[in-house]
Amino acid sequence: MKDDQSRPAVCDCRESAPDGTARPGDPPQQPCERALAAYRRALAAGSLPREEVSGCLTALHLMVPDRASPGSMVPVPPETASHAALAPLEEAVLERRRALRATRATLAAFETLYADVHRLEQPALTRLSGEAVISRALEAGVAGCREEIRTAQPGGGRPEQALREALVRDLGNLRRGIRQRTVYQHTVRSDRATLAYIEQVSAAGAEIRTLAEVVDRVIVVDLDLAFVPFSDEPHEALCVRHPALVRFLARDFDEAWARAVPVRQERAPLRTPVVTSDLQRAILQAVVNGETDAAIARRIGMSRRSVAEHMRKVSEQLGSTSRAQLGYLVATSGLLDG
Repeated sequence: MKDDQSRPAVCDCRESAPDGTARPGDPPQQPCERALAAYRRALAAGSLPREEVSGCLTALHLMVPDRASPGSMVPVPPETASHAALAPLEEAVLERRRALRATRATLAAFETLYADVHRLEQPALTRLSGEAVISRALEAGVAGCREEIRTAQPGGGRPEQALREALVRDLGNLRRGIRQRTVYQHTVRSDRATLAYIEQVSAAGAEIRTLAEVVDRVIVVDLDLAFVPFSDEPHEALCVRHPALVRFLARDFDEAWARAVPVRQERAPLRTPVVTSDLQRAILQAVVNGETDAAIARRIGMSRRSVAEHMRKVSEQLGSTSRAQLGYLVATSGLLDG
């Protein structure tokens, strides 16, 4: 019974904490009236029986046991009590700061490692400017090929100088077992220089096909890197090393390859019925879309004169007297059906 009476008085500090998160033994976040009244009485009387002292007063070290009178407690000036009350909190803050500095130092070591590794990696995208720079990058990329080179070449026949350079490079790759697949536009089938190049590389194992339209030039080396135009400027290219982008370009090429018509080595008409039909369909669709002869020529890889000749023949066949009428008649004639 005596021990029960010596316990500190219960106060309202815990209930009055604004966030309700106070734990037993923690100093109160704000004093209650009972604690203020008890401290006032202690200051006036010099001491108080232990059972009248609120728990928050002992937690704040504002009341301490009276050594001369067991069972009593004496008041302590707030300035003196602050050292004992705040010291544990300040030590906890210092400990947290030490832990913070240690964690930062540990992360810094990993940041250095991360930066070192990525400095050794090639950038995912690299802009190449100038014919010489592009040529060196292509040579280095192709020289490192292990399995396959995919190439899409828009436009018609290629310049003879470019074909001579390509022939030396491509035959070298084919001799070391590299698979080479190239998609041209159908119009190369009437270009003697390009056909001579195709005949030589095909004899060495290259695979060549043609389509009515090839959207843009692309070279994919294995699944490691690719080269695409950076802009419409002739000597601006982009080297792509990002794995996802390279895979996308390779899949896009493979889809075009599946639609393309093979170029056979044996002597045959320059344009098979399939190729002729494919070319005509592309031209007629462009007419329906309202494209000019110049735009069609660029996209199909054909001269403007050849495009105009196609237009003339179709106009005669359908009895058209104007370009607008021709587009309407083509769209309604069923020529593009199927």
